[in-house]
Amino acid sequence: MKPFISVFNSRSYALMRIIVGFLFLCHGSQKLFNFPGGMPAGVPAFITYVAGPIELIGGVLIMIGLFTHWAAFITSGQMAVAYWMAHGTKALLPLQNNGELAVLYCFVFLFISTQGGGIWSVDALINRQKSSD
Repeated sequence: MKPFISVFNSRSYALMRIIVGFLFLCHGSQKLFNFPGGMPAGVPAFITYVAGPIELIGGVLIMIGLFTHWAAFITSGQMAVAYWMAHGTKALLPLQNNGELAVLYCFVFLFISTQGGGIWSVDALINRQKSSD
């Protein structure tokens, strides 16, 4: 018999994937559409037009669970690059250089890339349809 808590593993993972994907797409939306809230002054165009689409599209794909392995792997890499471009040159530790969010996203996306979409995902729906054929 499974422990009571393990019954919720797949559901809690799906909720985490959905919420993290949504929060990440909000960052992309902020960069590309100034919604919600505008971008701070002085953000280079490179950040807006390269990071913005990765965050928006990657966030949507992760949230709905489509091509989850690849979307999460790419967004994890983007967050690693973002950390070293914007934060890592200021100080070594994320707490000192305000890079905690970039590090957290990087490793959450790395974890998601190893786990895939899980339940409540388009990937699971596609796999279910393939297996019934």
